[in-house]
Amino acid sequence: MNIKDHWNEIRQLFKKALKTNKYYSFASVDKEGNPHITPIGSLILRDDCTGYFSEKFPEKSRQNYKTNDRVAVMAINSGFFFWFKSIRKGVFKSLPGVRIYGRVGKRRKATEKERAKWLNIVKIAKGTKGYNLLWKDMAHVRDIHFDDARPVKAGVMTQDCMFQNMKK
Repeated sequence: MNIKDHWNEIRQLFKKALKTNKYYSFASVDKEGNPHITPIGSLILRDDCTGYFSEKFPEKSRQNYKTNDRVAVMAINSGFFFWFKSIRKGVFKSLPGVRIYGRVGKRRKATEKERAKWLNIVKIAKGTKGYNLLWKDMAHVRDIHFDDARPVKAGVMTQDCMFQNMKK
């Protein structure tokens, strides 16, 4: 599947998912092959099948990236009305989620533009204790180059959704 053909739709689904979940599920693998999943809300997708995320808390993931730079990121639209309407009608009008796969780059200092973009996203919490503890000093990021995408399907309820030609 050519991820570039669906990148704009993938980004839209990621935006919807972040509104309903406040995070994405990041999966990495350790050197013994054991999976590790962590919630990360700071992923910013660019328009060229790449993105970056702040790496302040996920210690286990950071260790895993030293031996395996592959990552899977899953976004699910968990909106109540989206699911209620879909279940009531027995069909999803759009996919409930998508998984994207890629390679994580080295940890690096965030640019001022990247930092400002993140702080703008969480500005609603500015002035709170949580904002200061969690986000105020997020200074490092990792780039991700995505190379594959796979839809999250729900049997016959998603058979006519966008990305239907995505195999795997």
